[in-house]
Amino acid sequence: MSNSQTSNNNFPITTSENTAVIELPERLSVLEAVDFKNTCHQLLEGNHIPTQIVLDFDKTGFIDSSAIGALIHNLKATKEKQVELVLSNVHSPVMAVLSMTGLDSIFTINAKFEQDSKSKARTSDKDLPETHPSIRSWVKRSLDIVGSIVGLIITGILFFPLAIAIKMDSPGPIFFGQTRCGWMGKRFRIWKFRSMCNDAEQLKSQITNEAVGAIFKNENDPRITKVGNFLRRTSLDELPQFWNVLKGEMSLVGTRPPTPDEVETYEVPEWQRLDVKPGMTGEWQVNGRSNVKNFEDVIKLDLRYQRNWSLLYDVQLILKTISILFRKNSGAV
Repeated sequence: MSNSQTSNNNFPITTSENTAVIELPERLSVLEAVDFKNTCHQLLEGNHIPTQIVLDFDKTGFIDSSAIGALIHNLKATKEKQVELVLSNVHSPVMAVLSMTGLDSIFTINAKFEQDSKSKARTSDKDLPETHPSIRSWVKRSLDIVGSIVGLIITGILFFPLAIAIKMDSPGPIFFGQTRCGWMGKRFRIWKFRSMCNDAEQLKSQITNEAVGAIFKNENDPRITKVGNFLRRTSLDELPQFWNVLKGEMSLVGTRPPTPDEVETYEVPEWQRLDVKPGMTGEWQVNGRSNVKNFEDVIKLDLRYQRNWSLLYDVQLILKTISILFRKNSGAV
């Protein structure tokens, strides 16, 4: 048996026969996550590729969305090389994140203590990391609850005329549900009034993507119905999302909620946009909405929201959104 110890960036690596153990730092956020991904990839591209890589989380008490992105990148890379990836000495805070995002069922995990391994059964908000100040703001959450209740009342009033118009215009359900990625990449089902033909998802591959990067946009999408065009122009299609806000999956104001296939293409730094809850409105909506067709611009707007966030800023964005809702060519989310 041979043992050797090296240091790659800030990640000490211990090798023993065909196993490499990578020691992770106390915090694993965007800068560390990029180095973490590179460290694993360098191991997999070396002359002597281990059969097993163990990620030692013994010192780690905080991870954010970028860390989740790095973990997923590394899992894909190890699977391609047929290398086993094991998460070891995982404490409750990290286990809570893995459980919330469903990654506890994908990774091989050895918890630090027996009680830690059962943490997913008793995970509460206090166990999860504060990746951004808005996450723990009870005032923001209160604003979301009040706003969503008012929004759902408005939705109820408009439901019957909108439902009749949707059904008369094209066959299919009244609501459209789609899987999106929320805070830390947790998947949830977003709801809208249906604005496209019933087989829109199946036809998507036939539609030209006019956007650049990990988003999909087509200004004259033929799948949009006549009533759907009106719903999108006035943003009435988004009224059912007040239910997502009430449930806590979304916020009134936040970042644009991406689809899983968009997130699949993210590089590690781009996962930062998932450090806050997605919103019904946000920077992208008051700065061009569907006219924003470059994914890099979406990232810049989302990160600008995170930097500038305050409760007053949320209110300002809500008021700006209301003021542009019925403007010509305001576009759709």
